[in-house]
Amino acid sequence: MLDRHRLVYVAGHEGMVGSALVRKLRQKGFNNFILRKRAELDLTDSVQTRDFFREHSPDYVYLAAAQVGGIYANNTYPADFIWNNLSIQSNVLKYAMEFKVRKLLFLGSSCIYPRMAPQPIKEEYLLTGLLEPTNEPYAIAKIAGIISCQSFNRQYGTNFISVMPTNLYGPNDNYDQLNAHVLPSLLRRFHEAQLQKQDKVVNWGSGSPRREFLHVDDLADACCFLMDHYDQSGIVNIGSGQDITIGELAELIADVVGFRGIIEWDRTKPDGTPRKLLDVSKLTALGWSYSISLEDGIRMTYEDFLRQPARARGMFAHDRSGDNQGA
Repeated sequence: MLDRHRLVYVAGHEGMVGSALVRKLRQKGFNNFILRKRAELDLTDSVQTRDFFREHSPDYVYLAAAQVGGIYANNTYPADFIWNNLSIQSNVLKYAMEFKVRKLLFLGSSCIYPRMAPQPIKEEYLLTGLLEPTNEPYAIAKIAGIISCQSFNRQYGTNFISVMPTNLYGPNDNYDQLNAHVLPSLLRRFHEAQLQKQDKVVNWGSGSPRREFLHVDDLADACCFLMDHYDQSGIVNIGSGQDITIGELAELIADVVGFRGIIEWDRTKPDGTPRKLLDVSKLTALGWSYSISLEDGIRMTYEDFLRQPARARGMFAHDRSGDNQGA
């Protein structure tokens, strides 16, 4: 169990995942945080990152800072995705080791797995096939982060663990139409169609790919659980273990929003990976499972969207921060 009074650094704390982590950690009794916005600390800058770790020496680190986005963003900004993510990860991991962080959690992504991996996807399928081309730079950066954590553990005896979340959604998500992930993008599209009294919504692709979704508060709970109970280098999948088609997701979101028009699909646009469902048996065996149903989670997310309609409209969502450092 982690000491609730030691210093915690959540990198990317303003984004969807980072803010959920801070909320959950506070609920669990942690009360000593060091938090920095990108304007205060640029994690792509090695000198700034070194000076931060040297001055503050955090005990526990949650590496949720990343540049993230949907299919359009990954296709349009591939160099940014790989360079920024490699830089953030490399700097944080290096100085976490050098300044003796007690434990670090690295947040990866389910896109690290081969495009045509057997379903559901087990942790051991990493590096067994070709990646999905539409997000390959981001995936390669995340794979490098995993291997870096494992390498630091082996060479320096650090305690760096890596988790692979499925598709996430929830408060502080990015709702930009071109750069958001599928669930928030659909939520905003149906919301605007409802406001404008449109009788039809056209979505990208065929609607046939299957995806798994997890509310970000469940992810944060799983991360806290693993920081307390897991100390191995092997990666751990985090998800619900259930998936639906994008078409079914669109219908569910339309119902939550109250849209009653026609849903059409533009098959000239890419679908991405045909199916992506994580095998979460390893995490289940450790004693954790999700608690927020998809329908309840979407309703909660839509309520947050309505309260703060202008939030997270820019290109990047920092997780996992609204400052180019979070997913």
